[in-house]
Amino acid sequence: MPTKLMTPGVYIEEKNAFPSSAVAVETAVPVFIGYTEKAEWNGKSLIEKPTRITSFAEYVERFGAGFNAKFTLADADPAAKQETFALDGKQMVVEITKNHTFYLFNSIRLFYANGGGPCYILSVDTYKDKKDGLEIKAEDFIGSATKSDPFEILKKEFEPTLVLVPDAIALGEECYSSIYTKILAHCAKMQSRFGIFDLVKQLPSDETSNVVGAFRDNIGMNDLKYGAAYYPWLKTSIVQPSEVTFESLDDTVDLSTILPATEVAALGVVKNFKAKTTPDDNDKLNYHQALKATSPTYNNILEEVRAKLNELPAAPAMAGLYTAVDNSRGVWKSPANVSVSMVNAPTVNISHEQQEDLNVDVLAGKSINVIRSFPGIGTLVWGGRTLDGNSQDWRYINVRRTLIMIEQSLKLATRAYVFEPNDANTWITVKCMIMNFLTNLWKQGALAGSVPEQAFDVQIGLGTTMTPTDILDGKMLITVKVAIVRPAEFIVITFQQQMQQS
Repeated sequence: MPTKLMTPGVYIEEKNAFPSSAVAVETAVPVFIGYTEKAEWNGKSLIEKPTRITSFAEYVERFGAGFNAKFTLADADPAAKQETFALDGKQMVVEITKNHTFYLFNSIRLFYANGGGPCYILSVDTYKDKKDGLEIKAEDFIGSATKSDPFEILKKEFEPTLVLVPDAIALGEECYSSIYTKILAHCAKMQSRFGIFDLVKQLPSDETSNVVGAFRDNIGMNDLKYGAAYYPWLKTSIVQPSEVTFESLDDTVDLSTILPATEVAALGVVKNFKAKTTPDDNDKLNYHQALKATSPTYNNILEEVRAKLNELPAAPAMAGLYTAVDNSRGVWKSPANVSVSMVNAPTVNISHEQQEDLNVDVLAGKSINVIRSFPGIGTLVWGGRTLDGNSQDWRYINVRRTLIMIEQSLKLATRAYVFEPNDANTWITVKCMIMNFLTNLWKQGALAGSVPEQAFDVQIGLGTTMTPTDILDGKMLITVKVAIVRPAEFIVITFQQQMQQS
């Protein structure tokens, strides 16, 4: 309607009857940082460019396949506790070649196998046409004078809510103090993200207490509420038998000297293949199939290689489970007591007594969430704590992530009122919008309380949250209190005998 009525006539004025609504933001959109085979789309490079994908097929299309890692065979050390297998009467071990350890490709497969959805890929380098692999460096993940800082790049992306670096664990304990601490600081600064971490893989000669102790010593004390750690690694079935052939063995592995003399047919196959100067793909396929049909030893070696490739860190599976639980129950449901798909067992069997020290750290509260195998049930996630495990406010993952969702949703919703008149009319509108949003969350079960008044409280206004000076300074101050539901981590049933009644 015109501001001045000067011409006779009928004028229509429409007024909004309802306040603006707040919409919940996405809660499980992980960003994976690591090494890829390639990084290009439509002729443009995707290196150091966060790229959104919605399926594993899209990942392959833009970032290629996994690295063709090579493995060697070595005699087992009798003095060391090693995972060995028998070969012609001797105990042997399978070892991956140096600079061939890349986890991102199979981690994406594990992510989607456990319910993953949209995610971002940030490639820091490519290994295409690099048969000798790449040396994984911490500077690729934290930046240097010659490398861009991935987390500075991610500051420009709004959507990602989870941060994972599967390849960084190949650095060993070095990644705790350099990369993991930077992720925690990044999540705290953004206030919209949560880090999921792994511990180094426990070797047969290691003790669980030593592996966990090294993690707790190096992760520091800052911003622990913005991350969670999972242990141990997982024995998956992601890598299929058809993906492992003789080409997975290093050039130093000579099958003609390794295969036992009793497998005469297999030795003949090897001899005929080595006589070919330039074997093509058909020759290689026939050679592989012939060995599989005639040599049990060859099959055993390939199965050992596949078992090594299938040992993967747990964080990518957890990112998928976060997505699945958020979609089916809500972000306020703890991502625990859920089974892990495409997993045969954890690499380490943690007992009830061993988990006590991992779940509760009385010194610093750095809780480690354990993945355990239960007879007749399967492999379950048996922990739901953040690294700030002694905090009453931020002990549980679902509490931290629910509040992130509420904060970011209301931040976006109230942006429309920036520079609006800072008066009672605006205050009432903003308060109604926030209360409507929180009421819907309470109805869905995100907030605790038998009535909305017990679940949340919203305060805004002069004399309540603001002074006249605040208004002169252009500040609109809002106080929101919420009672987020917490998981029943310990269920205690008390039994007592009573006297016979009749």
